[in-house]
Amino acid sequence: MRSFVWRVIINALALLAVATILKGVVVESVFSAFIAALVLGVLNAFIRPVLLLFSLPLNIMTLGLFTFVINGLLLWMVSVFVKGFHTSGFFLTIAAAILLSIISGLLSWLLGKPDKH
Repeated sequence: MRSFVWRVIINALALLAVATILKGVVVESVFSAFIAALVLGVLNAFIRPVLLLFSLPLNIMTLGLFTFVINGLLLWMVSVFVKGFHTSGFFLTIAAAILLSIISGLLSWLLGKPDKH
């Protein structure tokens, strides 16, 4: 549970960074970023594996690049459900998902995991 909370915090910070870098991504408040990160975490835990399974043939044919489309689709779904978080355009949402993955990975690497004690 602690690891999930840590991931939500890192993803919220990454969402704020993505909104600063890409003009078509709008995060209206820090609270909206945390709610969006929480919803994204839930979608990634439950919906993403199903989407990856059903798109496996297409993912194999594109050498895994279709995963970027799935990540963008999930980010778009978050923008539909969460007030205060908006993305504009299909390709911008995919770019935002890629940038979110990069920034989230860097933050995870820099900050490390929380102490288990």
